[in-house]
Amino acid sequence: MRMVELIEKKRDGKALTTEEIQYFVNGYTAGIIPDYQAAALLMAIVLRGMDDRETGDLTLAMAYSGEVLDLKDVAPFVVDKHSTGGVGDKVSLVVAPTVAACGLPVGKMSGRGLGFSGGTLDKLESVPGFRADLSVAEFKAQLKQIGIVLTGQSANLAPADGKLYALRDVTGTVQSIPLITSSIMSKKIAAGADAIVLDVKVGSGAFMKSMEDAQRLAEGMVRIGRTVGRQVVALISDMNQPLGYAVGNILEVREAIDTLHGGGPTDFRDHCLEIAGEMLCLGGKAGSAAEGVQLAKETIAGGRAWEKFRQLIIAQGGDVRYVDDPARFPIATIVETIPAPQSGYLAAVRADEIGMAVLALGGGREKKGDPLDHQVGVVLHCKVGDKIAAGAPLFTVHANDPARRDEAVQRVLRALTFSPVEVPPLPLFYGRLA
Repeated sequence: MRMVELIEKKRDGKALTTEEIQYFVNGYTAGIIPDYQAAALLMAIVLRGMDDRETGDLTLAMAYSGEVLDLKDVAPFVVDKHSTGGVGDKVSLVVAPTVAACGLPVGKMSGRGLGFSGGTLDKLESVPGFRADLSVAEFKAQLKQIGIVLTGQSANLAPADGKLYALRDVTGTVQSIPLITSSIMSKKIAAGADAIVLDVKVGSGAFMKSMEDAQRLAEGMVRIGRTVGRQVVALISDMNQPLGYAVGNILEVREAIDTLHGGGPTDFRDHCLEIAGEMLCLGGKAGSAAEGVQLAKETIAGGRAWEKFRQLIIAQGGDVRYVDDPARFPIATIVETIPAPQSGYLAAVRADEIGMAVLALGGGREKKGDPLDHQVGVVLHCKVGDKIAAGAPLFTVHANDPARRDEAVQRVLRALTFSPVEVPPLPLFYGRLA
């Protein structure tokens, strides 16, 4: 079997066999297949797609490219959640400790940024000393001890996805339903969770731009989860504007901390509560998702979610003084608030342009292995539907370079559309699949 033949076959729109998919995954994981050939096949998949059988084969090949955890010796039931990614999506930082504080263990294997924004691990690594490279033994020990783990793929867990995830980020091969499905579900299968809540984003700031694509992605992931015996619920949520106000690693961590203390933006807080409610229902801690939402509210209000977040930071080597006193986090050298150029209602936000503005500031990766500037980002001061007066604060940019600041400001201004007439707010969720 030759890799070039697989590339040509998929280029021509033909389905790869189970054996060919296993050959690719095993060869790339072992370092036998080079990046340039892997990237060529990924692009062919983006352009030509994969059928359900191919997607399932790719998912399982990636999951079983390393160890698949059995967590029954750690906890009788473990839950996980995953988002398909969006601008300002720091949901895991609030949801995971909230659910774990309710006595339901959360074992989450996360990724780094794909496209224009930092991922969950990038945000957590804003905390000095935080380790996101736990071994399998450390993963299990921490889950047993404190009931929560947020780590990256170890060398033993879904190593194929770890390599392909980084390659997709810098080769324009992120936006593919089969590749997104296999990436997410291979990690979930390998990490051993019994139940998974999937947060499938749709809109300008998501990989899925249309409701049809979001539905297809959600259905595919639920189907694969069922095939391997997992309980799976998928929620389709809005990403036509950033979630919360802050976009940028340290800025998002601070917003998550505010939320864990009972504050934070209303949309972000409500979104987190909905995801947590579904997880608590699946895990048997609540009789319904609505009961789960109420339990999550009480857990945050009582300070138990915050204490669990602190335990997570300490357990993984982070300097807890930074989360206890967020003023310790370094700030960008340029912090500038831009006034609204006109009066009216905020009618639309190009969330992808907000993300690209943060990328321009250095808050995302342009090529594999790029370091991130954790200090930079954008904080919006309004949501779709809000009434704004000319000259009122519109957004604040955090930058460490004047030229980058200028580019980011122009991008954000182009991303915002005003209307002279009232505009309804955007919904948080559009649907649920189970």
